[in-house]
Amino acid sequence: MESYFKFKDYNTNMKTEIIAGITTFLATMYIIVVNPGILSATGMSFSGVLTATVIVSAFSSIMMGLYAKNPIVLAPGMGLNAFFTYTVVMGMGIKWEVALGAVFWSGIVFLILSIFNIRTLIVKAIPKQIRFAVSAGIGLFITLIGFINAGFIVDNPATLVSFGGLNPVTITFMAGLFFTAILVIKRVKGALIAGIVFTTIIAIPIGRFYGNEAMVNWQGIFSSPDFSLLFAVDLANSLSLAIVPVIFAFLFTDMFDSLSTFVGVAEAANLVDKDGEPLHIKESLIVDAVSTTISGIFGTSSGTSYIESASGIEEGGRTGMTAVVAGLLFLPFMFFSPLLSVVPAIATAPALVLVGVFMMKPVTKINWVKFDDAIPAFLALILIPTTYSITQGIVWGFISWTIIKLALGKYEEITPMLIFIDVLAILALIV
Repeated sequence: MESYFKFKDYNTNMKTEIIAGITTFLATMYIIVVNPGILSATGMSFSGVLTATVIVSAFSSIMMGLYAKNPIVLAPGMGLNAFFTYTVVMGMGIKWEVALGAVFWSGIVFLILSIFNIRTLIVKAIPKQIRFAVSAGIGLFITLIGFINAGFIVDNPATLVSFGGLNPVTITFMAGLFFTAILVIKRVKGALIAGIVFTTIIAIPIGRFYGNEAMVNWQGIFSSPDFSLLFAVDLANSLSLAIVPVIFAFLFTDMFDSLSTFVGVAEAANLVDKDGEPLHIKESLIVDAVSTTISGIFGTSSGTSYIESASGIEEGGRTGMTAVVAGLLFLPFMFFSPLLSVVPAIATAPALVLVGVFMMKPVTKINWVKFDDAIPAFLALILIPTTYSITQGIVWGFISWTIIKLALGKYEEITPMLIFIDVLAILALIV
């Protein structure tokens, strides 16, 4: 294992990689119950989607580790599952079997683009200033998710967002945040895991009587896997002309999400080659494409790279072993999914907030005194969290970069591939 993953080259070891894998899994395991909760609104079986989610997450993550050798976990994407449910099925009236077919065909197109290096060329065409901004923007996005999960930030009709107030939930969160932060500052190994465990424990007594609902719930141990959605996909009808725009929407939303996540995480963790390009990029994008393809077959929305992978990377994970460990940890929950109810969203919130801190490092590389670089970078950085969309941030970063550079006559900073990306970005906005 050590020679295959080249632990010495990345200044890591098996223990560190295992801890990193566990940390990443704890930060992403919410998808096992959240994804079926969203997709079941289409009429799909909750238990069937849960089983599909586990299989796709496990297989894709293990493949990422063994084939692409990167510490990035994949799972059905948040946002993509909402688009699948509320826009495609409930909004457009498309049967969920046909929608699964659209997911499958978008994965096939992904795979073709990845095999022929088109997606790799797209990544290399992204200006480095935008890359730095995307990494920091994703960090802010992860932090925002953490604060929202903790109820520390809530929606407000007058101001859009506001402070959730002091209550047992936010007090529990802050206690967990300070505890975890101190461990991180002291560079304690497994600090994020320890913080998740600590927050879960203190959430039991503090949250039990708040809102008449316990924060930590016990819902049993065993649950049988449900393979009812396996091959339920409608491949024929999903190729009809009316479904092409849906395939296109899945394709480009997933593309920009996965590309920006991959670039951002690689930049923050310094997992780049001598030219500053992400390591094993072609292999990683192929895995991402395969994840989307098998998602349609097993019965869930598109699989994609997860920004929460940054939590394991911060714990020292630098090789594919981190993704393999995380992937293997998904598998038991085909049978023991009720155990996930023990760890509430508030317990992982402190870890997500701190991951945001870690991912802000590249912001110092942005050339803030050169405004034609700084303004597009800033737009990408700030729009990711404020629009609650990685895609929107990177799309407007691309478009503003091109417009500004063209207006200034700096044509040498605009490549043909960047123009192609701009066209895709505009089409993605229209769709």
